[in-house]
Amino acid sequence: MIPGDYPSNLDVRPLTTWPGELTPYSKQERSPFSTTLGKTLAQLSVELRALHAQHPILEVAIPPQQFRVDGRPYANARAEHAGVVLSLPKTSEGPLRYATDRFTTWQDNLRAITLGLEALRKVERYGITRRGEQYQGFRALPAGDGSLATRMTRTGAIEVLEATTGVRLDPADMAPIFRSARAAAHPDRHSGDRKLWDQVEDAGRVLGLLASVTP
Repeated sequence: MIPGDYPSNLDVRPLTTWPGELTPYSKQERSPFSTTLGKTLAQLSVELRALHAQHPILEVAIPPQQFRVDGRPYANARAEHAGVVLSLPKTSEGPLRYATDRFTTWQDNLRAITLGLEALRKVERYGITRRGEQYQGFRALPAGDGSLATRMTRTGAIEVLEATTGVRLDPADMAPIFRSARAAAHPDRHSGDRKLWDQVEDAGRVLGLLASVTP
């Protein structure tokens, strides 16, 4: 792989948490795909553009020491398991999140997610959906329903703050970024719309940052 094979706006990170339980290797499947990672990434780039995705994050279970200084994994990097998480904190359909470990390699699981994105987009061709209903099951951050704090993961909370401020979060000093996110998300700046404000507040709750804000 060369650096240009990855979408330029894609942040690739080591996977730290998995949603639920990992599929045992004995129950994983060999994929039906026959392609290269480069072709998968090229198609992923197309799907990200179609969704107007901002700050997309790909998490793969590759240890940090197997990443290059440019933030991309080495070509010979080995994943600890095949699970892949693709987080899209800002898209034309709202924040979305996809995760799978159905197949035996992370490259095949990324292919599965990419093909899934393509299939969801093509649903609109047939006129049976006009408001993005096909994405409902993949919403990462449902707004204002009172259950956000329990459904938002720590990784998701970090993504909200980073997407809101456009600044990479420093785990050792998160409070300033949280304050900036609150300022940027304030309803007064969004014609009274509280959606982003509620997301930022719940992100702060998940990360234990609310106490750091001066009343």
